[in-house]
Amino acid sequence: MIKFVLMVNQQGQTRLSKYYEPVELSKRAALEAVGVRCCLSRGKHQCSFVEYKDFKLVYRQYAALYVVVGVTDSENELSIYELIQNFVEVLDKYFSRVIMFNLDSVHIILDEMIQNGHIVETNKSRILAPLTAIDKMADGLIREETPKTEL
Repeated sequence: MIKFVLMVNQQGQTRLSKYYEPVELSKRAALEAVGVRCCLSRGKHQCSFVEYKDFKLVYRQYAALYVVVGVTDSENELSIYELIQNFVEVLDKYFSRVIMFNLDSVHIILDEMIQNGHIVETNKSRILAPLTAIDKMADGLIREETPKTEL
């Protein structure tokens, strides 16, 4: 089971966090600081799976961002590693460049992929369907609000 998903920059600052089981806010900060530091301190040629406390961390670096997923001991690390790859591919497909200004959309994508700590969808088109529908509705509202010029 997936316990949490984090996106952090190279300085260790959390850009996105999603927890699938309750964790107190004070413990979250400590968990993120120590767990992320553990991942960031590893070399590029070291394994991307780290045992930490009573769970495992699976992480992957993309440019200046790290995606870190905390999972139970019974979870398959390779499937989570591929989930991270799929997540980033979906982000890349939807966003042209900067994702940090669209965290609501990132949460929607994550919610489509993972529910209650379990992977429920991996098909990119199905994952993006709600966002595509929202974008179409927003485009329709913008067109309706734009005054028409008379000829």
